[in-house]
Amino acid sequence: MCGLMDVDVTTAKRLLASHDPPWSLTAFVVASVARAAAAHPQVHTYRNWRGQLVTHHYVDAATMVEISTPHGPVVMPHVLRDADIRAVPDLTAELRQVKRDPTASFSGRLLERATPAATRIPGTLPAMNAVMARSVAARQRIGTVAVTAVGMFGAGGGFGITPLSLMSLEVIAGGMSQRPRVVDGQVTVRDVLDLTLAIDHNVVDGAPAARFGAEFRALLESAAVISPPN
Repeated sequence: MCGLMDVDVTTAKRLLASHDPPWSLTAFVVASVARAAAAHPQVHTYRNWRGQLVTHHYVDAATMVEISTPHGPVVMPHVLRDADIRAVPDLTAELRQVKRDPTASFSGRLLERATPAATRIPGTLPAMNAVMARSVAARQRIGTVAVTAVGMFGAGGGFGITPLSLMSLEVIAGGMSQRPRVVDGQVTVRDVLDLTLAIDHNVVDGAPAARFGAEFRALLESAAVISPPN
């Protein structure tokens, strides 16, 4: 199932931009997703080979990084380990390091070695996906939740829709735009981010999904993962 939500990220955008260089919006979304998923672990469970539900006790977030290649820019997956307990500047630094040097990522090294051969053998990639979907060892490699930021490639608002990946939870960050919002009884212009939550309803019930969504929204709008302590 998919849910669409637009979130006021005015406070977060200001805090991210207050640093030099600015901290990454993708890192902020990843940190917020990870903390909400850690609080509601039902949303990123999966089924093993026996059909049993397996619950993760950590949150590894798989996201996409655009890298340069001799054939032009390509998008490469990268896993941010233990994203639920890491700070936004730390996640930002890792994303930028992988962008500069793709071999700093396991995915980058794998792409160099295995992808050319795998794409020449019919059926290899679907078989790999089937194994990774059920394997505990593979899950430790590919992450527990997915975060995709498509808004960076365009301007204005808009939602991204994608089929579920191997994870039971995927968050797609779409476009951002300025829109009127009521704040303290007054209409004002705010920065609003469009998000799509894709959750595997075969694994996750609606109530845990709704609780996760509410906490995720609260973390984003309060910018709690980057706000200085009181």
